[in-house]
Amino acid sequence: MSYKSIIVNLAVDADPAPIVKLAAGLAGRFGAHLIGLAAADVPPLVSTGEGLVYEGEVMQIQRTEIEKRLAELRGAFERLVPSSISSEWMQQVCSPTRLLSTAARACDLIVTGGEEGENVFRAVDIGSLALFCGRPVFVAATNFEHVLAKTVLVAWKDTREARRAVADALPFLSKADEVVVVTIDGNPDDGVRDSLADVAVYLEHHGILARTEILKGEENGEQLLAFARSIHADLVVSGAYGHSRLREWAFGGMTRTLVRESGINRLMSY
Repeated sequence: MSYKSIIVNLAVDADPAPIVKLAAGLAGRFGAHLIGLAAADVPPLVSTGEGLVYEGEVMQIQRTEIEKRLAELRGAFERLVPSSISSEWMQQVCSPTRLLSTAARACDLIVTGGEEGENVFRAVDIGSLALFCGRPVFVAATNFEHVLAKTVLVAWKDTREARRAVADALPFLSKADEVVVVTIDGNPDDGVRDSLADVAVYLEHHGILARTEILKGEENGEQLLAFARSIHADLVVSGAYGHSRLREWAFGGMTRTLVRESGINRLMSY
């Protein structure tokens, strides 16, 4: 099992070099086709001294600026991706989250940086992307140009999302030197231990040797990240958890913590 098509998202307000180099490295490792993607949208309303109004001329100026930036990002992508890697480019003046969610049908893996920001017209909403795109989302640590994924931590609980994440991460897990499957439970019983053992057996069937750990306590993203740092993990694999509230997505505490973390690579599936 491998990733054969990877999309890398280039944020319009970030330096493209680190994320492109990281994604190109992954494409080379897995023998994948690499699709560079960039998008930003023009806000439908413009703020003036008199309040929020539609202003066609201002909106056209903003669109021109976005198109110029997208062209710059395309140039950077084409310069940074080695000729030995099959690649193509995709851009659009639209919501980056929406374009990524649509383009996901053409890939096995989405790679993006963690630059969420407050401007949904210019930055991807990572949580929503993970929940809606139907593909695993690799969120790179800030300014990392390479990912070794030699020690991988799998955040486990016996849910559909976690099972999906383990299956989606198999290409990384199969190349890791160490895989640690971890669950957090304040009062672990035989059911918890059995579920961890079953995951280890599942991975063994794929030629992956994993050890399991139970961390005592309530489910806590900070505790999970502290453990990840203690074993020098450079990739955390987890399910993405959320629920609909008045047509908006509210995320569980673990997912919120992982989305906001910037010092470690994360792979999330829903």
